[in-house]
Amino acid sequence: MAEMPSTRYVKSDDVYIAYQVLGEGPLDLMFVPGFVSNVEAIWQSPNLSTFFRRLASFCRVILFDKRGTGMSDRGSQIFTLEQRMHDVQTILNEVGCEPAALFGISEGGAMSLLYAATYPERTSALVLYGCYAKRAWSPDYAFGWKDERWKSFFDNIEHHWGTPQGISVTMWAPSIANDARAAEGLASYFRASASPGAAAAIMKMNREIDVRHILPATRVPTLILHRTAERVIDVGHARYMAQHIPGAKLVELPGEDHIPWFGDQASILDEVEQFLTGRRHAHEPERVLATVLFVDIAGSTARAATLGDHSWRELLETFYASVREVLRQYRGREINTSGDGFLATFDGPARAVRCASAIRDTVRSLNLEVRCGLHTGECELVGNDVAGIAVHTGARVAALAAPGEVLVSQTVRDLVAGSGLVLEEYGTYTLKGVPNEWRLFRAAY
Repeated sequence: MAEMPSTRYVKSDDVYIAYQVLGEGPLDLMFVPGFVSNVEAIWQSPNLSTFFRRLASFCRVILFDKRGTGMSDRGSQIFTLEQRMHDVQTILNEVGCEPAALFGISEGGAMSLLYAATYPERTSALVLYGCYAKRAWSPDYAFGWKDERWKSFFDNIEHHWGTPQGISVTMWAPSIANDARAAEGLASYFRASASPGAAAAIMKMNREIDVRHILPATRVPTLILHRTAERVIDVGHARYMAQHIPGAKLVELPGEDHIPWFGDQASILDEVEQFLTGRRHAHEPERVLATVLFVDIAGSTARAATLGDHSWRELLETFYASVREVLRQYRGREINTSGDGFLATFDGPARAVRCASAIRDTVRSLNLEVRCGLHTGECELVGNDVAGIAVHTGARVAALAAPGEVLVSQTVRDLVAGSGLVLEEYGTYTLKGVPNEWRLFRAAY
C-alpha cells in the first residue's frame, strides 16, 4: 500500500480542521466530503485509496474532514454552510490554492455550490456527484425525503449506528450488501468518521438545506454526475440542478451505489478527468505475477441439506475463520468468497502450496474435506479482485481435484523446484476454456 499523506491542521476561527494534500497535478482540486469522513481511515480502504490516488494522478488533491467529523475538532455539532465555506477557504489559503476546482459529494455539493456562487474568481470549476439543492420534500420539490423516511433514518442512527445495519448498506452501497467483510469495513469507516450524535446532528442540518435560489447565480463551469438507480438521492435532484445552473453539464451513469468509490468508480473518475483536463484516462490494466489458490468444500450441498440452513451457516463462518487464519500465517491475500469457496493469491508459489495443504489439514477438524487448485500466472488487478486466464486456469485445476487433494499446474511445479515440496504426477488434462493440454501434479501428504 502506498504511503498515507501527512495529516495537517489549520485553525478556522476557533476550530482546528484536519486536511491532507496529495498529488502534484497542474490544477488544484478541493474534495468536499459528503455525510461523514475521516482523512486517515481513507487509506485503510482499498476502494477509497484507489479513488483518491486516481484523482491525484491528474490533480493536486486537497482532502479535509468537516468540523465535527473525522480528525477535525468534534466540539459542537451544529454548523452552518457559511462556517463550512469559511473552513474551505481557510484550507485553500493555507495551501496556496487560487483558484481551485471543487468536487462536492452528496451534502458537500450544497456547500460547494454556495462557495462557487460567492467566490467565482476563486473557483475554476465545480463537480457535483450524488448531490442536491434541497434535501427534504416540499410541495414544490418532489425529490426529497418525506417525514416518515427521515424518522426511520434517525431511529436507525440512534439504535444501530456503527453497524452495517445502522449505516443501511443496502441503501448507501448495495453492491457490497452481501459481502460481510466489505460491509463491516464501511461500518468501521463511518464509526471512525462520526459519533451517533454527530451523525444525527449533521443529517438534521442537511434536512434544512435549500440552496435552490443560488443555482442561477452559479457561473463557473459545472459538471453534475449522478447514478440513475441510486437509493439515497433521487436522480431528479441532479436533473433539477442541471436545469437551473447556467451551462451545467449533466452525465447520468448506471448504478445503484450512492457512495462513489463503490460500484464502477472508473466511469465517475473518467468523467471528472475529461471535464477538468480535456482528456480521458487511458486505462492500462494493472498486471502482476501471482499464484492463485482456489479452495472449495467437497460435498457441500449434501452437508448443507443434512445440517439445515442455520447450522450450515454457522459451520461456514467457522470454516471461513479457519481459512483466514491459515492465509494470515502464510501471507496469502483473500480475494473473495463465493458460496462455500475461497479465492486467494500469493506472491510466492511454494508458500501457496504449503498454505493449501495447511488449509486442507486444518478444516478436517471441522469434519470437512476441501479441493484445492493452484496455478501461477499473470493476473489483472480489477479493484480488489483479480481476473485473467491465470485465474480461470486455477479454477479449472481445482475442479479436477478429489476431496482432500491439492493439485497444482506444471507452472507451479516448475517454480517450486528445490523447495523440498513433493509433487506427484497426476496426469495430462484439457482444462475447459483454457488453451492447450496441462500436466497436473498432486501435493504429497
